[in-house]
Amino acid sequence: MAIVEVKVPQLSESVAEATLLQWKKKAGEAVAQDEILIEIETDKVVLEVPAPSAGVLGEIVVADGGTVVSDQVIARIDTEATAGAAAPAAAAAPAATAAAPVAAAAAVGGSKSDVAMPAAAKLMADNGLAPGSVAGTGRDGRVTKGDVLQNLIAGATKAAVPAPVAAPVAAAVAKPLPPVAAPVAANLGDRPEQRVPMSRLRARVAERLLQSQATNAILTTFNEVNMAPVMEMRKKFQEKFEKEHGVKLGFMSFFVKAAVAALKKYPVLNASVDGNDIVYHGYFDIGIAVGSPRGLVVPVIRNADQLSFADIEKTIADFGKKAKDGKLSLEELSGGTFSISNGGTFGSMLSTPIINPPQSAILGVHATKDRAVVENGQVVVRPINYLAMSYDHRIIDGREAVLGLVTMKEALEDPARLLFDI
Repeated sequence: MAIVEVKVPQLSESVAEATLLQWKKKAGEAVAQDEILIEIETDKVVLEVPAPSAGVLGEIVVADGGTVVSDQVIARIDTEATAGAAAPAAAAAPAATAAAPVAAAAAVGGSKSDVAMPAAAKLMADNGLAPGSVAGTGRDGRVTKGDVLQNLIAGATKAAVPAPVAAPVAAAVAKPLPPVAAPVAANLGDRPEQRVPMSRLRARVAERLLQSQATNAILTTFNEVNMAPVMEMRKKFQEKFEKEHGVKLGFMSFFVKAAVAALKKYPVLNASVDGNDIVYHGYFDIGIAVGSPRGLVVPVIRNADQLSFADIEKTIADFGKKAKDGKLSLEELSGGTFSISNGGTFGSMLSTPIINPPQSAILGVHATKDRAVVENGQVVVRPINYLAMSYDHRIIDGREAVLGLVTMKEALEDPARLLFDI
């Protein structure tokens, strides 16, 4: 018998844990080399885990919904077995493995299975849960934040039916709640409700947004831009641009270039706060907020100042496709010195974007609409876009914020400036 272990891929330093979604194979089924066995959701991306070798999935060590860390063994493949031979013994593996922390906790008081991760310990304290009352599914039986959340949800759904204390815990561990839709909690006639746990990505987005509002002195400044010059230039060169570069000339490349022009002129807009220090970045990594089926993600265009319009458009198009398919890498989502959020794609007229920490400013772009404006004493119709820039008032004064946004406005209303870097 030759056993090959299936392990969690190496996660980045900023990602401590991940959640298994749903096994695509059952124990005892044949697998081909490089066949995707399961997807692992982190707070940034969803990673695919391929089979390292062909054979039979002999044992699933961690069941659906389990919390895992880098290089943890989650399954084993028997490369010499035939399909069906290992099924009886292996089929019980997930349940036995999932129940192990409970048995260990009952047999040995104060063991590692009683140890809660910092985030889990805080959540338990906030909800009045006693140490040792939640079974852990993390490494060495440690209690993770996901374990506590599952315990709270299980307790809420079981509250109406008295049961022994150990029952909800055992149920929560033996059958971890999936990160997708849960069954309707109650039959309320024509007013049904459904309780669904947040995915790791959604929970992380919520955490970062609250962190941003709690730690930054956020203020937003607005301006309006006549998009006619950009629209005329785009219309004039669109066909040749697409033929030459194989990608459409969109508006985002203009916004990225205009933002870089402003960041060069007012470096504090490209800075971040680290304790009592201001870190001025000598590079321009622009995050582009992208909606995906799993939630909001912000992939980063590296060294945007050194890229051509075509390079920027290709990068953004690639980000959009990867976000849709869930293929963005951790590297593509890490870092960033400034962000752009384009709510105009969905028809937004005006908004106040929230800063993406640890950055200190973000540009909000909105829908371009024909509006009546006054030029030289005459009322004329122009395609107008309202720009909004939120900034951290701790390090950015109103002067730099307003003038930075004016610089973007001037660049967009005279796009030739972007070609000559003036």
